[in-house]
Amino acid sequence: MKNIITLSLVLLSICSYAQKDSLKLGDTYWEDQLYINVSYNILKNQPKGIEKSGFSYGFSGGYIKDIPLVRNGRKAIGIGVGYGFDSFNHSLKVVKGAPNVFQIDDAITANKLKIHNIEVPIEFRWRSSTVNSYSFWRFYTGIKLSYNFNNTFSYTDSGVNFTFSNLKEFNKFQTGLILSAGYGTFNFHVYYGLSPLLKNTSLNGYNINSSIIRFGLSFYLL
Repeated sequence: MKNIITLSLVLLSICSYAQKDSLKLGDTYWEDQLYINVSYNILKNQPKGIEKSGFSYGFSGGYIKDIPLVRNGRKAIGIGVGYGFDSFNHSLKVVKGAPNVFQIDDAITANKLKIHNIEVPIEFRWRSSTVNSYSFWRFYTGIKLSYNFNNTFSYTDSGVNFTFSNLKEFNKFQTGLILSAGYGTFNFHVYYGLSPLLKNTSLNGYNINSSIIRFGLSFYLL
């Protein structure tokens, strides 16, 4: 987490400089961008009996292609591709089997879930920029499609470490709503997951429908 914070601060200073030369001269301009998101994560729709997750965080970054919808460039569609990482402290215990079983066990420690995704954000973009300005209001909203290529559940039970990777119950394809809004370098970012993390799983007779909410900051390198 410290490395992520350090990287974000370095990129923050780069963003401030890079935005100055971001807009092309002429009547039409594009804002092709590298983006970085740093977030605090929450699991919603947790099963009954599950306590709130501990400190959880996420990091993502990638490239977005800007497609202007109007000549002045203030309205556009953005389509991108990137990488996302999430780390969760949670309360589910995985018991290996066929199928795998999920339980509640307050005795286990260091209970983590780590997720690596390929992401495809698709945005409608509005900004107050002009061809000669680089500090402006922006409002970007849309959906993010994700493909999970690695997931790892790990915990410690009675001094023994257990690790389970790429569970078949993990929902590899996920969708969520995204919003980034702000002025200049600093932009508030939120992701609201529409797809559950797990499929065909239950706990005490109830389906496990946990999904992700992310709150954080977005930085754009133009």
